[in-house]
Amino acid sequence: MSFFLVFIAIALVGAVLFLGAGMAKSSRDSGAGLDEPVPNLPPVLLPAGAKASDVDRVRFALGLRGYRMDQVDEVLDELRDQLTIQEKEIERLKRALETAGNPEEPKA
Repeated sequence: MSFFLVFIAIALVGAVLFLGAGMAKSSRDSGAGLDEPVPNLPPVLLPAGAKASDVDRVRFALGLRGYRMDQVDEVLDELRDQLTIQEKEIERLKRALETAGNPEEPKA
């Protein structure tokens, strides 16, 4: 009979601790959902007028789960190459426009 009473006492203490921990957690949450993660790195952003060199400087935070690094690297390399081609084409067109000069406006 004494073993039974000890078992009941331990079960009651466990239940009180379990309920107490649940109440303490619910009072901290205040129904706001998940806590915001604490940022330990600056945000990963590209400037408004991103250039190929900006893509090379992008750094991502490490995570337990995430994208495959080889695929991300491949896409970023392709993006950098495409931006480089576009930048060169824009510069070529600007030079062509400057060398052509401003044509005289037709007189009305």
